[in-house]
Amino acid sequence: MIAESIRANRSCRRFEQNDPIPMRTLLDLVDLGRLSASAGNLQPLKYILSNTPQTNAEIFDCLSWAAYLKDWPGPSEGERPAAYIIVLHDTSITNHIDCDHGIAGQSILLGAREMELAGCMLGAINQSLLRSRLKIPEHLKILLVLAIGKPREHVVAEEIDSSGDIRYFRDSKQVHHVPKRSLDEIVIARYTGE
Repeated sequence: MIAESIRANRSCRRFEQNDPIPMRTLLDLVDLGRLSASAGNLQPLKYILSNTPQTNAEIFDCLSWAAYLKDWPGPSEGERPAAYIIVLHDTSITNHIDCDHGIAGQSILLGAREMELAGCMLGAINQSLLRSRLKIPEHLKILLVLAIGKPREHVVAEEIDSSGDIRYFRDSKQVHHVPKRSLDEIVIARYTGE
């Protein structure tokens, strides 16, 4: 059920690095992105897939992880993603892109969740370094990097406490907590015929 997948889908930042993700799995996930909605049906997204340790290491060095966890530089060796999907905008198709990459990224991560995998959508990317390392042509704009793997951490969503603090955190047992605004706070009007 889609509601269960959405509730279970949290950004995961620690993975079972040595548990490989087959290329067929990555292709199946990208196919979900391919079939997702696209503004004007222009379909300007392209993808780079990696499941090799060498290329994964090159991609990892181009990413920033978990800004709110000031004392954590990112996943350590053994906890890094086993695969990556890089989402690109092909500017030769259109110069304008709306939210296609967000829709495709969410579809891919929900698909990963259904496969008992986890992921993290990363936008803090050293784009020039990544472009150079992977020899990405200039007409392909780097939008997102999706980290994929078997989860090595437990992540829970919970309502924001009375402090109003929205920053995620880890407790003493290394459970990752993600505060979410309540439904009453985000629904500002209800026009109902009931």
